[in-house]
Amino acid sequence: MSYLAIVDLGSNSARMVVEELHDDGTYTELIREKQDTRIAQNMGHDLILKELPIARTISALKYFQTKYASFKPEVRAITTAAVRMAVNQAEFLARVKLETGIEFQVLTGEEEAHYDYLGVMSTLTVDEAVILDTGGASVEIIAVTDGKNIADVSLPFGAVSLSEQFNLANDINQSDIQLACDSILKQYKTLPWLSNNQQKPVILLGGANRSLARMGRIALGTMSVNNFHGFSMTVEQVTTIFEEIRYMTRSQREHIAGLEIARADIIVSGLLPLLNLMYTINAPRVIFSESGVREGLIAETIKNNG
Repeated sequence: MSYLAIVDLGSNSARMVVEELHDDGTYTELIREKQDTRIAQNMGHDLILKELPIARTISALKYFQTKYASFKPEVRAITTAAVRMAVNQAEFLARVKLETGIEFQVLTGEEEAHYDYLGVMSTLTVDEAVILDTGGASVEIIAVTDGKNIADVSLPFGAVSLSEQFNLANDINQSDIQLACDSILKQYKTLPWLSNNQQKPVILLGGANRSLARMGRIALGTMSVNNFHGFSMTVEQVTTIFEEIRYMTRSQREHIAGLEIARADIIVSGLLPLLNLMYTINAPRVIFSESGVREGLIAETIKNNG
């Protein structure tokens, strides 16, 4: 028996889990923590990580260490799009290592998509689907045929970056939503394999999509709001929720049942990658997965240790 701590620094939030790894190849989650760090906040076109988000992030990492230190675990620390794109990446990583001792692996877009695929496949029975992971500064799309990853991509837009670029944080001008959709569709059209995956369900990962799951379960009167792994919604149900929130003020969105207040400024932008993907491939439904990059890392670690 051993312990594994995974620190996952995304563009919008930082997450940490501690897993107890058993000799039979199974594992038990002992701790799960999340901090809203917004490392991608105000990066802008110059792609520079700013001081306030950096300070928030380092504070969160120090807090995580207080939670996992007593287990003396193997620590795998990964970070994704915002740090991947940052021109001051090296300075940021050096500062994190100096102040916390944590050494991060910066995942490429391809690696992020690969771990998403491993995480989904380890917990859901999937033969035909398109996986979508919507992060703060990137989206990963994976086409699955006969249970195999046949194509994947990471695209450089996400809930935070779309919100900032197209002014979707506060009270929204509907023409800005259209501009954001035009930008997303333009990038989707560069993927010739995407149109070959018509009528497949979309498997959803990422914070914005988790919020959608909670809003959907509340709308359907489901008692267990947070237990949504494998939960499914039709495209019509997804569209109904989006059509309601797109016209709300930020203040109104802050009071939506199932939506964290901290996501009120990025929920509209966070759902646009999904909306446009559904229409592109004529998806009949979406399926929510609580397993993604972190579970993919766990699966890989167990395999390597075995």
